[in-house]
Amino acid sequence: MDFTNPLVYGVPCFIAFILLELTYSKTHGDDHLYDWKDLAASGFMGVGSAIIAPLIKVVSAIVIFEFTYELFNPLTDGVRTNILGYESFGYAWYVWLLCQLADDFTYYWFHRANHEIRILWAAHIVHHSSDNFNLGTAVRNGWFTILYKPLFYMWMPAIGFPPEMVVVCLGIEALWQFQLH
Repeated sequence: MDFTNPLVYGVPCFIAFILLELTYSKTHGDDHLYDWKDLAASGFMGVGSAIIAPLIKVVSAIVIFEFTYELFNPLTDGVRTNILGYESFGYAWYVWLLCQLADDFTYYWFHRANHEIRILWAAHIVHHSSDNFNLGTAVRNGWFTILYKPLFYMWMPAIGFPPEMVVVCLGIEALWQFQLH
């Protein structure tokens, strides 16, 4: 089990919060917040994403992000220099903060593109297909979206963020996005 992935801790919390919200809604007379078929569909999509996403993240981290990092941050005389002409970023706390901010900025444009570009919308609409607005819907993600999402983030290793840092920030982003729903 990969304990560096924030989702290892997040998924049990997701399930607990969904069950808490479900229980509260059923015991306080809001029977329409959750529909069992809708929750099952969200759960199925979430489980599918949970199975597919780690495979894609490994491939994107190893192949796409690592290739991009190596291509645009060549090692010259023992120093890795990025395309901007500066030494590539290390692992200081403020670099993590900058990476998380860059991730959030990229997520905004990734999500906006999902709404504005028809072929991306076709993959993203699964997330918006529920009639209910609840935490269960937060785990309803299109499986195809996972395939092209890394392409939006390639600029981050290109300018010098280490690939593993980008992947961890993507996990933190997923935790943040869940609670927004």
